[in-house]
Amino acid sequence: MDILVVGGTSGIGQSVTEKLVDRGDRVWVSSRNKPTNPVDGVTYLSGDILEDELELNVESLDGLVYCPGSINLKPFNRLKEEDFDTDFNINVMGAIRALQQTYPLLKKGQGSSVVLFSTVAVSQGMPYHTSTAASKGAVEGLARSLAAEWAPSIRVNVIAPSITDTPMASRLLSSDERKDNSAKRHPLNRVGSPADIAGLTAYLLSEDASWMTGQVLGMDGGMSTLRTL
Repeated sequence: MDILVVGGTSGIGQSVTEKLVDRGDRVWVSSRNKPTNPVDGVTYLSGDILEDELELNVESLDGLVYCPGSINLKPFNRLKEEDFDTDFNINVMGAIRALQQTYPLLKKGQGSSVVLFSTVAVSQGMPYHTSTAASKGAVEGLARSLAAEWAPSIRVNVIAPSITDTPMASRLLSSDERKDNSAKRHPLNRVGSPADIAGLTAYLLSEDASWMTGQVLGMDGGMSTLRTL
């Protein structure tokens, strides 16, 4: 399979890239940041999806994964319009630009699949998440509408994680105490790992998920559905 990962040089994107290469896919990674741990066999493209056009020298794509995101946790009365604009641009407009630019290639692919990312905070309603949750809620609406429009040739699904141990979340997991407190909020008593999310991403891109589209899948340690004593 030929797959493009946008934002695949760190965190979840890096893990997704490694997972796909390990199973034999041909992977292109587009990122504004240079990879600190480049994966053998991956074609890296430099550019900011919000400003630059993708320069893919391929005839078709079988998959697109859009990984860029934001964690902007502030009380609502401290957020400025610019905060909402920034989060919306990263999470929604970046995804839209990637989708519009790759649509002709995805349409030529075989059972093509798109994977976007939301957050458990959309379904749960968490304090200090208004800007992030607003933009990620838009991602979910975008994905469901697009899944209907692009069926049956292209599938579109969303993964909604809880906090995952990535560089983007490092400030929230900066000490053993913070990691332990975060873990205890989840029924499975741990925070997520990039490998957790990569495994589900790889599944959604595969033929094994060929009858799944328009779904928002919680990968959140049980946080969205379970309450334990």
